[in-house]
Amino acid sequence: MSHLPPNAAALGGFCGYLYRRYPTKSAHHTSSDILTRSAQQRLYTRYKSALGFRGVKPLVLASNEHVIPLYWVFMNDNLLNFKRRQRARRIAKAKRARDAAFDAELYAQLESIDMADIEPLLSERRADDARKSAPQSIADVIEGLTQLATVGVVGATDITEALHREIILRPLGRLNEKNINKWPTGCIGRVYGGVRSLTTFVGDNMTSGMRWYNQLRPANKPVSTRLKRLINVLNGVMGDHLVRLKNPLAISMSLYDYTGQRPKAPLSGRVIILCHGLCMSYLSWENSYGDSLGRYLHDGLEGTTVLYLDYNTGRRISDNGLSLAAELQTLVTKHPDITQIDLVGHSMGGLVARSALFYARLQGDSWAQRVGNLITLGSPHHGASLERIGYYIHDLWARIPFASSFAKLGDLRSAGIIDLRYGSIREADWQSLEGRGILPPEFLHPAQLPLDIYSYFVAGTLMEEHYDARASSFLGDGLVTVASALGEAEDDEHVLFVPESHKAVFYGVSHYNLLYNERIHQQVLLWLKDNGRQVLDDDYALRGRIHSYPEHFELLW
Repeated sequence: MSHLPPNAAALGGFCGYLYRRYPTKSAHHTSSDILTRSAQQRLYTRYKSALGFRGVKPLVLASNEHVIPLYWVFMNDNLLNFKRRQRARRIAKAKRARDAAFDAELYAQLESIDMADIEPLLSERRADDARKSAPQSIADVIEGLTQLATVGVVGATDITEALHREIILRPLGRLNEKNINKWPTGCIGRVYGGVRSLTTFVGDNMTSGMRWYNQLRPANKPVSTRLKRLINVLNGVMGDHLVRLKNPLAISMSLYDYTGQRPKAPLSGRVIILCHGLCMSYLSWENSYGDSLGRYLHDGLEGTTVLYLDYNTGRRISDNGLSLAAELQTLVTKHPDITQIDLVGHSMGGLVARSALFYARLQGDSWAQRVGNLITLGSPHHGASLERIGYYIHDLWARIPFASSFAKLGDLRSAGIIDLRYGSIREADWQSLEGRGILPPEFLHPAQLPLDIYSYFVAGTLMEEHYDARASSFLGDGLVTVASALGEAEDDEHVLFVPESHKAVFYGVSHYNLLYNERIHQQVLLWLKDNGRQVLDDDYALRGRIHSYPEHFELLW
């Protein structure tokens, strides 16, 4: 038998057909049954035009004493896919016909829609937007807590069912995907499903009833200061879940003046925006003793307006950055006489300010051109150690048998807290992932500081003296290390390049007290008063990092 090309075997069916239909000349066949060479050429031409083959090659197949002189056999693997391509063409043609029929029906329905049918939907959307922008009331708190109670019961049912399922299946060695998928159809799974359905039904109806009742009483009492702080703590812990559930307790981003009201009078000149940190509110800038950075800056900078940002700290930092960029763009559009904007952020607030600057430059927003200074107080530019420890414990707990069911409690923490793990401020760091995770630090997308603004970083440490020890640097202010607060990283790609004279370390100051420390207030005021003029000094490049020590030493536990 002759040697065949590699793809000749793929033509076995076709060659067999030719052998049966046109046998070769032998003692058992007459000359009328012979497939002549011209007939082979005509057969090749017909199939080539139908199938679109590109290459041909002479081939002779031998089998015992019978020789099949297939002189023109085209060597192409697409031969066996001929019927498959024909079927694909028929399916595509049918799909185009269905799409054309759907488009025709859609356009016909759109032509029949009257504006009177759309107006109720638009009115409902405008009312919902107005409700979100309005301050929260007692009625919103009652409605939100009702919904959270329903979600809590359903979540507790899920954890109990997962634990029950593991107790039954694991000892039998049947805790696998197949049996887990069959569990809801079983007797026990149906009972848990019924509890969830009943709880959801009752909770949804109670929430709807509260909403309708609140709409009948538009004059609702606003929440108190203490309750407002508790709502912001709840938003920091599970703010993204509140947004997903459309819970009225979810805070919308707003700007307030020193009186706690939305700015209504025309603004001009210099405006300072104070951005609070995780689980805080715009009220957190002033403590019970009356220490307030906003009031200190208002008194020290004549003709300056201080605005306080209030936002949902449980959302993604990048989402809050985009919202802040849109909020400041609206601000300068309504108040075109604003000449300069300074951003001061504590903890997460500094990351949100950086994210807003990043997206504003990316989108070409005009307000970014008016930013003069960026000051961050204890912001975890490269992540917070506490969140990393929490993530490690949660991951370890999820691997323990009979305890992994309780690991779902760790998923309650907000996406904003997850972003603090490595200080992520770009949505590209999490959009490509499933779930609510974040990329490892080596894969994070860098977001450098704008070169045309003056950036200042403040770090706190619980130590009251300057120790060049690694332990003191790691301890930091109790939540954020000194290196992370100053934007220092091991790789140059993620280092935030700030002059040494724009970095300050305050000793004997905790993370929370960065808001109220008098030495920090004085340093922030000094930077804002200077407004970048120190770069013109001859010794500017030789100035080192600022170290500030307490006047009275205390033992901090």
